Amino acid sequence: MKITGVELRRVAMPLVSPFRTSFGTETARDVLLVRVVTPDAEGWGECVAMSEPLYSSEHVDGAAEVIRRFLLPRLPANVDAQSAGRAMEPVKGHRMAKAALETAVLDAQLRASGESFGRFLGASRDRVPCGVSVGIMDSIPRLLDAVEGYLAEGYVRIKLKIEPGWDVEPVRAVRERFGDDVLLQVDANAAYTLVDARHLARLDAFDLLLIEQPLANDDFVQHARLARQLRTPVCLDESIESAEHAAAAIALGSCSIVNIKPGRLGGYLEARRVHDLCRANGIAVWCGGMLETGIGRAANVALAALPGFTLPGDTSASRRYFATDVTEPFELSDGHLAVPAGPGLGVDPIPDVLEEITTSKEWIPL
Repeated sequence: MKITGVELRRVAMPLVSPFRTSFGTETARDVLLVRVVTPDAEGWGECVAMSEPLYSSEHVDGAAEVIRRFLLPRLPANVDAQSAGRAMEPVKGHRMAKAALETAVLDAQLRASGESFGRFLGASRDRVPCGVSVGIMDSIPRLLDAVEGYLAEGYVRIKLKIEPGWDVEPVRAVRERFGDDVLLQVDANAAYTLVDARHLARLDAFDLLLIEQPLANDDFVQHARLARQLRTPVCLDESIESAEHAAAAIALGSCSIVNIKPGRLGGYLEARRVHDLCRANGIAVWCGGMLETGIGRAANVALAALPGFTLPGDTSASRRYFATDVTEPFELSDGHLAVPAGPGLGVDPIPDVLEEITTSKEWIPL
């Protein structure tokens, strides 16, 4: 496949409400979209890097620069997603930038061949169960109102963001209000240390699906020690940046569940490798989210349809985050989202919406 040019486009996406985690509060998404153009098709990818390097070392300005200066010049003259991944491998890190470019190449490749993302990845379902991530709130009553609203919409799993000072009591309040039948999990985004183990063990009383990334991103050993002190299963997110990381975590006993985020892993091909590895080792996986637009959401929903994804993911409906999505909105039906069946991602940006929210664009001929 010959690429004639690549467009780097920045769009501004206000969130319907602020989203607060242990590392900060987002009120809008500054999204980098990558469009790959070939003689036969064009493909789209979404970079999930945030405006500031808070979730990871990557940020959206840096991702655009890395794609422009270091990744595009490495692409071979005739390229597919596999060869693009191999060509980008010598560049250290910058997985979110790599994922955006690889996804755009793969989308173009699959549109040209008429194959869907789901079929290519190995999806075994045509719809996936959906959970929702609930940010840290100003008060427990506000939290309870938010959870009640999401349950009324049909979400089958609730994830609560936690941090020191906002953990046991919010979880207790949700359990007391909505009962033990609600699938409930928590996400710390690396906000704790092993010193907090006895405090975190208080969460065992609430029959949680998992506690996600309680400790530092780079500490498999202490996660393994913590896992032995908790009844609640430990899930790793930020720690897992490759299949090799996943293998190390499994060998050490650092986790019994993995959150697979393709952007964090460098793309959907590596995400599939992590899925395959975890499935072979009896490790449950689910698909995390990074407040994606419909472009990134389409790919995530296809990935979440693979057989090893046995837990509901953060593949929420479009309206959870955006009043107007860049594509036709993903809408919840009986707690599920349909897997797009069309070629490639199976969705397209709406031209008028795309132009309205675009803040900059750059065409790079190849």
